[in-house]
Amino acid sequence: MDKALFKLSGIKETFVFLSVMAVLQGTFTILQAIYLATTITNLFHKEQLADQLLPMSLFFVCFVAKHIVIYFREKYMTCFSMKTGSNIRKKLTAKLFNLGPNITATEGTGNMVTMALEGISNVEQYLKLFLPKIMNMFVIPVMIFIYSLTIDIRSALILLLVLPILIFFLILLGIAARAKADKQYESYQVLSNHFVDSLRGLQTLRFLGLSKKYDRNIRNVSEQYRKATMGTLAVAFLSTFALEFFTSISIAIVALFLGLGLIKGSLLLLPSLIILILAPEYFAPIRDFGSDYHATLDGKNAFTAISSIMAQPSFKQDTTAISTWNDQSTISIKNMTVQHEGSNTPSLNQVSFDLKGYQKVGIIGASGSGKSTLIHALSGFAESNVSEVLLDGESINSFINRNWQKQIYYIPQHPYLFHDTVRNNIAFYTKDATDEQIRKACDLAGLTEVINSLPNGFDEIIGETGRALSGGQEQRIALARAFLDDSRKILLFDEPTAHLDIETEWEIKQRMLPLFENRLVFFATHRLHWMIDMDMILVMKNGEIVEQGTHEELLAKQGYYYDLVYQQTYGSEA
Repeated sequence: MDKALFKLSGIKETFVFLSVMAVLQGTFTILQAIYLATTITNLFHKEQLADQLLPMSLFFVCFVAKHIVIYFREKYMTCFSMKTGSNIRKKLTAKLFNLGPNITATEGTGNMVTMALEGISNVEQYLKLFLPKIMNMFVIPVMIFIYSLTIDIRSALILLLVLPILIFFLILLGIAARAKADKQYESYQVLSNHFVDSLRGLQTLRFLGLSKKYDRNIRNVSEQYRKATMGTLAVAFLSTFALEFFTSISIAIVALFLGLGLIKGSLLLLPSLIILILAPEYFAPIRDFGSDYHATLDGKNAFTAISSIMAQPSFKQDTTAISTWNDQSTISIKNMTVQHEGSNTPSLNQVSFDLKGYQKVGIIGASGSGKSTLIHALSGFAESNVSEVLLDGESINSFINRNWQKQIYYIPQHPYLFHDTVRNNIAFYTKDATDEQIRKACDLAGLTEVINSLPNGFDEIIGETGRALSGGQEQRIALARAFLDDSRKILLFDEPTAHLDIETEWEIKQRMLPLFENRLVFFATHRLHWMIDMDMILVMKNGEIVEQGTHEELLAKQGYYYDLVYQQTYGSEA
């Protein structure tokens, strides 16, 4: 049992409820056996059938009561698992938003999507099946054993001695099944990431003639997942067979000794029948737990993976009140440093700059220079050590501040498209937007022609398993979202056109430039032609700002920026 289960909301009350239900189920099971054995014994002794109406009626009442207990237990567990799954989904989503793009880069987008959707559904199934079965396994056999001691000590001891053998094989096969299931889940995670990444870049791969190579790659990963799944099923079937086999042998042993006792006259028929009827019920919770254990392994693995994400330290939120950014607002950053865990050198080192009002700030540098880290730090998705940050002259402790983040619109290299209509994807952040506002935003983003070409227009399903869009069309969706939400005055772009060809990038650029008006813009890229349109340029190298100024000022210095321009223009350093 995963220790994280005990941290779930309402888990203590659930265990108490399941304990009471298990005791009631065990009680009615024993009473069933007593009244059934009494009826059979009386008939064996040639009593009239009409005289057995009372024990038969009591047996029927206990039978119905037992199934009522099971019904209410299952109904309760369905509600509890759904409520818990909903809470986990909310917490996981909040955690992913808190950790930012770094977590998806580390764990994989496909893995995160699978975890948030199918993973949580598997967790719900895990809770619904696992908790009642394990509680029954601990309570009902103990109740039957104690009652058996009161009527026949030898039969009770046989039940007790056979039980460890059954549990030993259950543990042995369970360990093997868990190892197979872990391998299967790892293959599933890899398959999810491969599929999502390949789906995103399908058109580019076809254009470059690499689609067949990635097709073989997905086929190989799928084959690994198939083999892992079949291996898990083989162990599951073997475990089920072993449980049924040893349970049958155990019941047969009990029946053998009961029969010998009856022949010798050391046992009476009534207690013998009661024990014989209870013997299958004694092993039933263990058998049910063993069979459902394999059905819940995916849920347990998903719960463990989700718990590991939830256990990661959250960024500490700064609650300082921050005014809305306007054309007179100022920001001053002194000596901002970001040190990622496991790295010996800081990803961002002693970064300082000052800005005022609506400016377009270009962030340029080679790969690994710290551009994305700076964007993540400014957006509050990376913890940073800052000597001083002044917003409108007021000091704040961190950019991890809800009041700051609510003013930000972040556009990454690959905007995420939800499995939904075009309309709902565009209006994802502005649910109250009218159709007219959405159409206007699409016109500004250059999406109108694309939407008109779709069979269902704005109602066309896009995103995962929906109609695939090109990288340029995905960026236009992100731009339409930004045009639709005019309240956010701070725009952060992290290599938004790095994967686009030059013609598509030029078209996207013409749509982006109007969006920059009356906003503070941070635009990280390695393509220098954007810098001509920037009011200020931050030139980065090895996590530091080595130069800052306008395009003309930096060219006049003939420093590192000048070398970058010369290298991109002529293919070598000046």
